[in-house]
Amino acid sequence: MGKNSISKTYQEINAKIRSGKVVVVTAEEIIDIVRENGPEEAAAQVDVVTTGTFAPMCSSGAFINFGHSVPTTKAAKVWLNNVPAYAGLAAVDCFIGATEPCEDDPLNKKWPGEFNYGGGHVIQDLVAGKKIHLKATAYGTSCYPNRYLEKEIDLTSLPSAILCNPRNGYQNYNCAINMTKKTIYTYMGTLKPKAGNANYCSAGQLSPLFNDPYYKTIGLGTRIFLGGGQGYVSWQGTQHNPKVSRTDKGIPIRPAGTLWVMGDLKTMKPEWLVGMSIQGYGVSLAVGLGIPIPLLNAEMAAYCAVSDEDLFTQVVDYGLDYPNGVSRSYGQVSYAELKSGTIMVEGKPVPTVPLSSIVKAREIAAKLKAWISDGDFLLGEPQFTLPV
Repeated sequence: MGKNSISKTYQEINAKIRSGKVVVVTAEEIIDIVRENGPEEAAAQVDVVTTGTFAPMCSSGAFINFGHSVPTTKAAKVWLNNVPAYAGLAAVDCFIGATEPCEDDPLNKKWPGEFNYGGGHVIQDLVAGKKIHLKATAYGTSCYPNRYLEKEIDLTSLPSAILCNPRNGYQNYNCAINMTKKTIYTYMGTLKPKAGNANYCSAGQLSPLFNDPYYKTIGLGTRIFLGGGQGYVSWQGTQHNPKVSRTDKGIPIRPAGTLWVMGDLKTMKPEWLVGMSIQGYGVSLAVGLGIPIPLLNAEMAAYCAVSDEDLFTQVVDYGLDYPNGVSRSYGQVSYAELKSGTIMVEGKPVPTVPLSSIVKAREIAAKLKAWISDGDFLLGEPQFTLPV
């Protein structure tokens, strides 16, 4: 990238946020600023770039403490609105996973299953202020004699509720097609036979990890927009795999980095944590995630100037190749092509369908920009950044 003459610190940028002098732009706005002025001047002008994404993020869930009963209970099994939660933590702690279906869901016995309610919906209902029916069974101990508990809970009555998502914000992901002769149902949505559609899931140039491809400003302690509130990056996400092929601008062309994120569920909003029913596959949770990228130098300004034309992914067959572990690409396509509505696969035009919302991603980047500009959001300096 060359030597930078511009150099800022987190402390300097936070001082500008406190004084109301900070300059913040979104990841889309920085593109033209860098094109017109170059990365050095852009870094001199701009302090923070905001990113955003809103998409299904299956590896999500919440740690919930539902409070002690009288007599006391050491819960062995827990259900929230008839959705099983994991109780092997402590007496009244449990974890509700976003992809856990309702106890009596017929699943795929009637193909394809509808999956009308599950863990992601429980989380959204809690954040929306709705009452949740809790049932717990126990085997009984001297200090926790009660063996059965039922009660209504809501978010305000819970001693604590922490959103804890082990894998969010994927840095790039496959574009999915189906090369078989029958319709299939996947976590990438319904895929028509013989490449009848191509589904993708990324905000492209707005996506957080595309704007910091080598994780130079993202790591333990990075403060983020999470579910409509403020959260933190707490570790690299599961399946974090940065050592993949990259373009000459450092952008991975396959799924790469991931984030482990968490935050106080009580500060979040139901429009940014949305339970999802994915036909024939299961339940999930759409998560709103946004990360501020500090322009510490010209190198970071250059990274943030990435556009959809610079971002590429692979077209993968989910009908035969993916379920059988076959690593094969039916072509490399840019996010500009994907967002155009049509890509070419083996000489045939294929309509594209986004699973992520660009409108919501823009809204997140704009909200985060406003928070920082108004002095309501300071940057969190990472104690160490994600492994590269």
